[in-house]
Amino acid sequence: MAWWKRFFKKKTEPVEEDDWEQLVYTRNGVNFEEEDQRKRYIVNCLEQIAEASREIDLLTGEYTLVTSYLTDMEEIEALPAQQRGEINRTAGKISALEQERSKYREKKNRMKDADYYAIRKREDEIEEGIRKIREGEKYGNLVRQDLHRLDGERHAYEYRRNELENLMNNQRGMAVIFLTALIVCVIMLAVLQFAFEMDTYVGYFLAVGAGAVAISYVCIKYMDSDRELQRVEKTINKLIQLQNKVKIRYVNNCQLMEYLYLKYNTDSAARLEKLWKMYQDEKEERKQFAEAEAKIEYYQKQLVEQLSNYRVQMPERWIGQTAALLDKREMVEIRHELIQRRQALRKQMDYNQEVAETARNEVKDVAAAYPRYAKEILSMVERYDR
Repeated sequence: MAWWKRFFKKKTEPVEEDDWEQLVYTRNGVNFEEEDQRKRYIVNCLEQIAEASREIDLLTGEYTLVTSYLTDMEEIEALPAQQRGEINRTAGKISALEQERSKYREKKNRMKDADYYAIRKREDEIEEGIRKIREGEKYGNLVRQDLHRLDGERHAYEYRRNELENLMNNQRGMAVIFLTALIVCVIMLAVLQFAFEMDTYVGYFLAVGAGAVAISYVCIKYMDSDRELQRVEKTINKLIQLQNKVKIRYVNNCQLMEYLYLKYNTDSAARLEKLWKMYQDEKEERKQFAEAEAKIEYYQKQLVEQLSNYRVQMPERWIGQTAALLDKREMVEIRHELIQRRQALRKQMDYNQEVAETARNEVKDVAAAYPRYAKEILSMVERYDR
């Protein structure tokens, strides 16, 4: 039987949503003979009137503002061509200057404020600082080149000194060998002479002569090497002394450069010069920006004065609407938006007026329905009106 019940069951009416904008006053369940219920009902109506009145006051101010804006637009569009041309020229100057200002603000490669103000503090010293740093860097390069050259020469002489010392050691060894060979030859000749009674005078002569020549040659070479070694030692000492002088210059120059880099907050003359050029460009651009700001302010005041000469109620509003003054399409769009805003405000004001009027009529109806409480209700209304 379940399907039978489902087939013949009553259809339920769809639940419609309440109209939230529509207020409903019902006195059902309210006993106006009881003071608490009566007062609570009247106070509720009076609170609705007060709330609606507050909203109307707020909306009226905005509505008046929008209306005055539309009225100003009509006054401006009704101006003669000559007066309108003067206003448009002023508005055009403001628009052009604002575009220049926007370009400056949107510029990507602007100099950082920290770098800009750091350069500005030493503006009178920067060019001299660039010159000093550049000279110091150039001098430092020359000093480093001298140090490299002196270091290379010293290493070459030290290498020659080692060669001479090895050569002299070899020559001393050769002299010992020659002397030993001469002694051995003399001993052998003496043995031949005395033991075998041989004639060895020629041998003595040849041995002594050969030994003398060999030892003399070695001694001469040794003395030449010794003299050259002394010259090399002196040259090395001179190079070391010269290196020390150059090192002092190098250290002093490095310390000076560290001070200059610290003073001008840079790490090279090239970077400081780049910052200096950027600063000069930035300074000129900021000067132009400041001049543009001053001109904008001047022409804005001029525009306000020009509009004030006519029946424009709030000329200051047109400072930010120069595009509408110059372009009719922009003016039409603004007018359309303002009309929509005013219609929305009018609708909201009418709604609140209806709410207040309905609540007011409800209070009057209650007072008429219960005349014995009319004086009390009137007193409550007067207290709320205060």
